[in-house]
Amino acid sequence: MKKAFLLIPFLFILLSSCDTLNQVAQTTIQQYGTPTTFEINNGLKQALEIGTGKSSDQLSAVNGFFGNAAIKILFPPEAQKVEQTLRSIGLGKLADNVILSLNRAAEDAAVQAKPIFVNAIKQMTLTDVTNILLGSRDAATQYFKRTTTLQLSAKFKPVIQNSLNKVGATKYYTEAASAYNKIPLVSKINPDISDYVTQKAIDGLFVEIAKEELNIRQNLSARTTPLLQKVFGYYDKNKK
Repeated sequence: MKKAFLLIPFLFILLSSCDTLNQVAQTTIQQYGTPTTFEINNGLKQALEIGTGKSSDQLSAVNGFFGNAAIKILFPPEAQKVEQTLRSIGLGKLADNVILSLNRAAEDAAVQAKPIFVNAIKQMTLTDVTNILLGSRDAATQYFKRTTTLQLSAKFKPVIQNSLNKVGATKYYTEAASAYNKIPLVSKINPDISDYVTQKAIDGLFVEIAKEELNIRQNLSARTTPLLQKVFGYYDKNKK
């Protein structure tokens, strides 16, 4: 019985929050009016350009990958035994250098993403815009995955390869792989990691874009212009 009484305030707050959001959406629609197709098109594209730009900027900064536990790049799964073995034989510093270098390479590449997303946004049709606005909460992220992954990979890989060389990742990982491969009876591993880092960098980018998309869909304060408030007020009222 005590637990039931404790749940009542929580349920009241939850229902009140839903009612409040609905009221805000209704007020926004009344205040700004129902957005035109042109406004929906421009508003969503504005939101996506802000979100993808922010994600790219954050990840291209120092520690954008290395300091983010959700997307930090670690040893490839097939090489985790390498890391464990290196640490067990006193080569922990080498393993640390490998991990830091992989993340620095991804951070170098992330800056290449912004113009690719801007181009993808420009090419959106009205149907794309409507489906994204009123679709699932990660509809924009899924659109970008479909339309930009190949371009991102083509742009990221040479940058990552150069960066791996520049920051010593190729050297460190080759040293790590070579040290491991010299251990008797272990399965040999491939010292080339550029494809792995490229894919992990792209995966991390989409994790951040999904967070930004969810933020603007759920957080009223993220709608920083009257156009965004109008368009996403309409979204609040009509979302699935």
